[in-house]
Amino acid sequence: MSGYKNQQDEQPRPIAHAAKDAFGNWRAPHELADHLTAVAALAACFAKTFGADWAQLAGRWHDLGKYRPRFQRYIRQASGFETDAHIKGEAGKAPHSTAGAVLACDHFKQAGFGNAGRVLAYLVAGHHAGLADWFGGLEVRLASADSRAELLESLAARPPAELLDAGDFKPDLRAVPGGKNGFALWVRMLFSALVDADFLDTERYMDPDNFARRNQWPALSELIPLFDAHMAKLAATAPATPVNALRADILRQCREKAAAVPGLFSLTVPTGGGKTLSGMAFALEHARAHGKRRVIHVIPYTSIIEQTADIFRGIFGEAVIEHHSNAESDPERENHASRLACENWDAPVVVTTNVQFFESLFATRTSRCRKLHNLVDSVVMLDEAQLLPPEFLQPMLDVLNLLTRHYGVSVVLSTATQPALSTRAYFDAHQNLRGLDNVREIIDDPDAFYRALERVHVRLPVDWQASTDWPQLAQELARHDSVLAIVNRRQDARELWKKMPEGTLHLSALMCGAHRSQVIGDIKARLKAGMPTRVVSTQLVEAGVDVDFPVVFRALAGLDSIAQAAGRCNREGRLTNKGEVVVFVPPTPAPPGLLRRGEDACRDVLYGVTEQPLARERFASYFERLYHACELDKKSICGDLCMAGNTLDGFELAVNFRTAAENFRLIEDEDSAPIIVRYLGKDGLDDNIGKWLNTLRKEGPERWLMRKLQRYTVNLHRIQALQLLRQGDIEEIMPGLFVQVGDWLYDPTLGLNPEGIPVNPGCIA
Repeated sequence: MSGYKNQQDEQPRPIAHAAKDAFGNWRAPHELADHLTAVAALAACFAKTFGADWAQLAGRWHDLGKYRPRFQRYIRQASGFETDAHIKGEAGKAPHSTAGAVLACDHFKQAGFGNAGRVLAYLVAGHHAGLADWFGGLEVRLASADSRAELLESLAARPPAELLDAGDFKPDLRAVPGGKNGFALWVRMLFSALVDADFLDTERYMDPDNFARRNQWPALSELIPLFDAHMAKLAATAPATPVNALRADILRQCREKAAAVPGLFSLTVPTGGGKTLSGMAFALEHARAHGKRRVIHVIPYTSIIEQTADIFRGIFGEAVIEHHSNAESDPERENHASRLACENWDAPVVVTTNVQFFESLFATRTSRCRKLHNLVDSVVMLDEAQLLPPEFLQPMLDVLNLLTRHYGVSVVLSTATQPALSTRAYFDAHQNLRGLDNVREIIDDPDAFYRALERVHVRLPVDWQASTDWPQLAQELARHDSVLAIVNRRQDARELWKKMPEGTLHLSALMCGAHRSQVIGDIKARLKAGMPTRVVSTQLVEAGVDVDFPVVFRALAGLDSIAQAAGRCNREGRLTNKGEVVVFVPPTPAPPGLLRRGEDACRDVLYGVTEQPLARERFASYFERLYHACELDKKSICGDLCMAGNTLDGFELAVNFRTAAENFRLIEDEDSAPIIVRYLGKDGLDDNIGKWLNTLRKEGPERWLMRKLQRYTVNLHRIQALQLLRQGDIEEIMPGLFVQVGDWLYDPTLGLNPEGIPVNPGCIA
């Protein structure tokens, strides 16, 4: 940029960060010019396919405010470099993230590009606090006298001219991927490139050992031989059954179709057809054929993510990261260490949840957004795609369309019960759906597989209004040596379990991942050995849990849930006759909302049905009824993100980033608190959790440590957690993350007790 002189050689040089070595001595500081140059280069690399020039300028200017003398005095005083640098009245951190934003707006307006500088202003001003709304947010901030003073003070310190120079970059907003409707995602992608680059260069200085452990992943192509060897071993040891023959055919088709042009795909396979591994085969071959960088496997429930991750780790080793939000700190109370510990999804295989994946795509927080640029050129497997929440369906489908059309992403909708996601128009335009209209099915003839894998008889309620109480249901279940009962709520699972014979097993999300994995392992071992096995579970057992019962009872729910439950019955087709699936009306109805609408749609579709209730053609009718009964953009996310009628050519660029992020919560009561529980394993001798908690207290939230603790974490609603905190049953070990204190808070059978009182008081001496 013309009109700015080179910085003169003078001492001390402006610094960005300061840190001590392992011996407690101050290391040479991280010079500011070096930091800005490195972040610019790294951000440009991350954004090379969608806006390298934008990202490079954002990197150069993001910390421009650190040149102001006030910040340099603050950082030297805080680090102890200059104990006399403190100036009365200037205690505390010195703001520095607005100078570059104001500079961007000034420069591009003066150069004749209107408000194009606002793109960089969003990025630079938000690189600590997150992306802001324009009206009432960033607009006000940029216009303030303090922000103008921050820029003037920074420029007065004479930063190097090459950092201020925008070169011959001429912004062209007509090239924004997806135009007006793609602007918000594009800005978040650029923001991701900036903040990940900033995090990584900061970590390289602040924590070189942790930084050195990054980028050690194998290439995705190196994982394919491992996968092929695993599948060959499975094929060699699999019994020659009709079910296994069908699974082999599904695997073959997935491999053959992988060369297809990238985009949107569906993998429609009956439950028990092996779609998890066949889907991975498609993803790996598709990546090899088209140069994709990673596979991201997205699962609906936190409660089952551990099992899928364990399957993939058994094949790929440590090339897999498992990422969900259980062990994240309160977003409003993040600190430097917790931000550095967050994931940026740089591994070749990522296993995550719907909540983590989609909320990140609409997020404004730096720790949530930093991973987004690593979605580019990936294969995304949406497991159990029917569980995408209807009230957020429209913005989710919009973002999937943008990813596949403009960011090199291939998306596979993998499920036994494909939802109705194609575009639909109704008389009432508010009910219209902008859908996924170029979805290609991987399987040649799904209906043939459904007929071949029909392994159960489904018994529907005689009277859809007559409920079965828990004692009566327990008596019916007790007549079977091995039976699985699936209910809709955690409390229902506890109530029914209490009525069951001794030895009945229990599964719910109130059990930590390590506990659930152990119980599921016990269930599989008992079934394989032919031992009597009675289990009461919530719906977490319906996706990703390969158990095989002769009889399954399912509380009335959506048709897709009933189909998933049926997939746990006679799964391997070993019974002489068909397995039995019994649908019952529970004594406690579903609460008003999505669960109730799912039940209603199910009743509508199945009422009066006498033939196969789970025939594949019924699901389109079910999902159309369900979606028609829902607001598909209940929180008006699309309106917040489409610039409220403004156009790119008009350069208004006003987006409600923060409002959209606050409203995009896939689970309404996801105002939850993660609680690390002291689960000691089946034999009560696992003391790793104690060691890890001591490490957390001493060293903070290291990335590897937070991964370990995920398996010992249970989510409770924040109101419940605060009550336990007041009772002294838990303590807050870091902002927003709690640890069990009370000895009886975690029951070895039922898991965490939200009431904080003994489940079985008589067992306490």
